[in-house]
Amino acid sequence: MRIKRIGVVLAGCGVYDGAEIHEATLTLYFLDRAGADIVCTAPDILQHHVINHFTGTETSETRNVLVEASRIARGKITDLSKISANDLDGIILPGGFGAAKNLSTLAFSGSSPIINSDLARLLNDLHSEGKPIGAICISPAVVALALKEKGVLLTIGDDKETAASIEATGNRHQESKYSEIVVDSENKIVSTSAYMCAQSIGEAGVGIEKLVQQVLSWS
Repeated sequence: MRIKRIGVVLAGCGVYDGAEIHEATLTLYFLDRAGADIVCTAPDILQHHVINHFTGTETSETRNVLVEASRIARGKITDLSKISANDLDGIILPGGFGAAKNLSTLAFSGSSPIINSDLARLLNDLHSEGKPIGAICISPAVVALALKEKGVLLTIGDDKETAASIEATGNRHQESKYSEIVVDSENKIVSTSAYMCAQSIGEAGVGIEKLVQQVLSWS
């Protein structure tokens, strides 16, 4: 059986300013358990800011997204600018505020958010080649930015404001629970709300496991 190479895009390390660690780790766990070849990747850029996760306050530090993401990847990670669709059979984006702060400007730009250019390129190329995309938590809104006017179906759970931001890109939103995935079979895109709705790592894992299985079934 051919081993499937699945990219995992990390936005740093930590829910408030990077990748959500539980969501990222669960994604890696379920991929590894299924025998996938995991390709962790992150942009080599500075974080928007650094949050002290103990106090919840912003600090004066500067940190690099790729360097911080390498903590989750145990050092085995590739600069996003060096990854192409030819390198992968599919891709998954865990959530965390870093997706809205480092991979895009969703957290700050109101009605005119932008997405990291390397991520936009990669997602568009994967979509054009019919390779699957999985998006977790807030990351479906990032995917929507990349695939503007494609009419893809996504979910972030039941947050009205974020759902509206998805629909503003010319894509579609479907409400869901943490235990559910929303599958767009035509576009090979699957999403789950995870910590947008989940109250624990166990709850988040229910949808993430289903999402990983769906991405692998399409790969």
